[in-house]
Amino acid sequence: MAVEPTRILFTVDDYEALGQMGFFGHRRLELIEGEIIEMTPIGPDHGGCVMILNSLFTSRVGDRAVVNVQNPVRLGDLSEPQPDLTLLAPPLERYRHRHPRATDILLLIEVSDTTLRFDRQVKLPVYAKHGVMEVWIVDLKGQAVEIHRQPSPDGYAIVERRGRGQTISSEALPDLVIAVDDIIG
Repeated sequence: MAVEPTRILFTVDDYEALGQMGFFGHRRLELIEGEIIEMTPIGPDHGGCVMILNSLFTSRVGDRAVVNVQNPVRLGDLSEPQPDLTLLAPPLERYRHRHPRATDILLLIEVSDTTLRFDRQVKLPVYAKHGVMEVWIVDLKGQAVEIHRQPSPDGYAIVERRGRGQTISSEALPDLVIAVDDIIG
């Protein structure tokens, strides 16, 4: 009789306690459904796109949203991913002593150059399950932005893809229109 190994899942509280003790050192990690995942290094295209997104949103949203770059969001007791950018409901002071939750997120953006499959197949279902209302995946290699809206435990009901020459706006801030060309360069 074959015996399968038992996985030990970490809670967000376990994960944060280990981090505070210095257990992980300086490694870039995320907690996804109880599993600690080492993040891939940020390449120049990815980093540049995140900087552009940060600049675009910071200059345009004013006090209507908090721009949060590559910081954790808490999704239930087993997930604490670090999306590339989130727009959060104000006020900023709300996040001084806690990580944002799904109900705080107006828009979540993942930039994908080498991680597209992981972002689509692993992270996106977690975001949908926890009710993140809108997720954009910036597909740098495909030179497009995927828009995912109307979350449910089974995924997102609406999925659109916008490419060069097209514009995009978030449902939470519909007057904020951004050219896909500005995002992907």
